[in-house]
Amino acid sequence: MGKRKRRDNYGRDNFPRAGEFYGNSYSEPAEELPKGIHHYRHVGEVPWDIQKYFHQRHSIFSRYDEGIWMTDDAWYGVTPEPVATKIAEHLSLSSPASKTILIDPFAGAGGNVIAFALSDRWEHIYAIEKDPKVLACAKNNATVYGVEDRIRWFEGDCFEVLNEGNFREFVGGKGEGEGGEGWKERSVVFGSPPWGGPGYRTDAIFNLSHMQPYNLTALIAPFRKLTKEVALYLPRTSDLRQLAKVVVVDSDEGGGGGGGGGEGEEGAKKKATVVYYCMEGASKALCVYFGGFDLEGVV
Repeated sequence: MGKRKRRDNYGRDNFPRAGEFYGNSYSEPAEELPKGIHHYRHVGEVPWDIQKYFHQRHSIFSRYDEGIWMTDDAWYGVTPEPVATKIAEHLSLSSPASKTILIDPFAGAGGNVIAFALSDRWEHIYAIEKDPKVLACAKNNATVYGVEDRIRWFEGDCFEVLNEGNFREFVGGKGEGEGGEGWKERSVVFGSPPWGGPGYRTDAIFNLSHMQPYNLTALIAPFRKLTKEVALYLPRTSDLRQLAKVVVVDSDEGGGGGGGGGEGEEGAKKKATVVYYCMEGASKALCVYFGGFDLEGVV
């Protein structure tokens, strides 16, 4: 694997600021957006396969008309705003009090990480996205919502970024951690990984080993080395038996990571909580909470 370049080609300085390119009415663009990034205004501009998402744009981002940016692929993975807000509320209320760092390894166009920033629960929020154009969208969209200064952005594959010395030095030093690996004990990981496109909708029970490019095992193992408190946003049809097996394996192996808040007694029974999230009476997805989340009375 070649060395990944750590340059921010799509940083905010290289783009017009939110609102500048649509003037006061957001009707006629003052300047063209970079290739591959869009702010569609009319359904006739939208590729046919994402038109249904465009029709839901104000549910996805309530401030869409204020200059939200998207790539065509980003429409598939963004969490609708009401769901993202509810997840942020649940994480805020259920996380152990010692947890002050939120890591979003699949930031996408920013739906979830913006909600986390708006919750005012976290001292530090770190968002990772490997697609530079999607990352540019997330930065812009955070600006639209006024939370751009509350999020630290990283470009690259999340597993590479999390293992790089400069990320660990940044998080563990500069006053943002306790030095060394102490930051792990203060961290929660929330992941909304790619589901492999919309094909998951055809399965009555979705096999989580078929998720692409990362299956359930590939996700859980590295995240649980960082912290016990891991929440994953997954298809609503996910196979609960596979999630249960993860809990059993974790219990047998004693858990992972430096996170506190989990069961402290040897042999204590581990568990995970699954929450289904709905909009307008329809189930959209589920979130599974591993570790010391206390969701009793929260959901």
